[in-house]
Parts: sequence; structure tokens; C-alpha cells
Amino acid sequence: MEIQCILETVRDLPKVCEHIEVPIQAGDDEILERMKRGYTNAEYRALIQRIREILPDTAIHTDIIVGFCGETAEKFEKTLEVLSDLKLDKVHLARYSPRSGTVSERRMDDDVPEEEKVRRHAAVEALQEEICAEINSRRLGEIVEVLVEDQHKGKWRGRTRQNKLVFVESELPLRGRLVDVQITWTGPWSMQGRFVRDVSPLTERLEAPTTTFNLTFSPAAN
Repeated sequence: MEIQCILETVRDLPKVCEHIEVPIQAGDDEILERMKRGYTNAEYRALIQRIREILPDTAIHTDIIVGFCGETAEKFEKTLEVLSDLKLDKVHLARYSPRSGTVSERRMDDDVPEEEKVRRHAAVEALQEEICAEINSRRLGEIVEVLVEDQHKGKWRGRTRQNKLVFVESELPLRGRLVDVQITWTGPWSMQGRFVRDVSPLTERLEAPTTTFNLTFSPAAN
């Protein structure tokens, strides 16, 4: 009931953005048990489905550790499988290493070779790049709300309500503004767009120029 209340609050309050962090850490139930995560692969999948039913436009981030103690190649494939199936928006990725004072450091063997951890790390990165490219490509041509943070390499840089990175071409002073942006290019890690209108809760708003733009999708590298 508590989870339901949180999700409905995110849905109903305009000031709360649609971005949720839901770590899974690994896709194999035995590894999850060894990590003492307290849930199974199936239970995690059910939670993601529940989130998407209530917040269909939310971005979901997760955490993955590759090469945990006892993670065989077959067990690692279950991690790739759950990521491929759920298509989450971002993966915070790390290779396992023993930490002093932890249960895994005291009682478990760090039995996955470092070169294999590196290989698995790269495999998750490659898969997630494809997934992110696919997710972002759906925004091409759409008008999205962006909170502009600063300038970077001659373009304004900001974030959508789903915490997506967007670069905006405009000569207007947009720092700190809440603006509508039409997405004209998408890639795996960011998007680009043109300023449409200022929607900041301010008395004075900036006006958009009248210009025609091309829309371009950049797929993930193979």
C-alpha cells in the first residue's frame, strides 16, 4: 500500500517529476539471495509493471553489479535477459570488488576473474546503449518540457521531467528557465532540440523565433 501511495503521489503532483530509481543488482535469483536483496527476478518484474501501469511515462533507472561471488556465465545471462525484457532508461553499472567488513568479503570467494568482469561490464553497456537509443528515438519530433541548467559547448543544457539530457540551440538567455523544446535529434545518451516557448512561472516570458528544423535520429553504434 505504501508503494501504491508513493506512485499515485508522483502521478498526481505536477511538481514531482516522473523519474524513479529501482535497483535490481542482478537477474539471477540465487545471486540476489546471496546479495540478501530480499526479492526475486519475478517480483522485480512485477514491480516495474506496476510502476508503468500507474506512471506510463516515467523513466526508471536501475543498478547492476556484474561478477558478484558465484555468478556463472549462465547466471549473468539472466541479468542481460531482464534488462532486454524491461528496457529500463538507465543502468548504473559496477564490477564487483570485495569491501572490507561486508559479508561477501568475509564469507564468499571473489571467484569471477577480473577479465570476465570487464567483459560482462562491456556487454551490459552495449545492450543498454541500444535500449537507450530506442527509448529516446520515440521522442523525436515531440515537444517536451525542459529545465535549463547551463550552457555547454555553445548550447543550452537541461533536463526533461524524466531526467533526460537535452541540448537546446537558442540565442535567448535560457538559464534557469522552464521551456518547451521540440526534439530534433536523438541519441542513446542525450537529445537535441529547438526552443518553442517559455513556460516558466514568471511574469515575463521569452518568445521563440520562427524557424524550420530537420529531425534526425542517431541509432546506437553496433
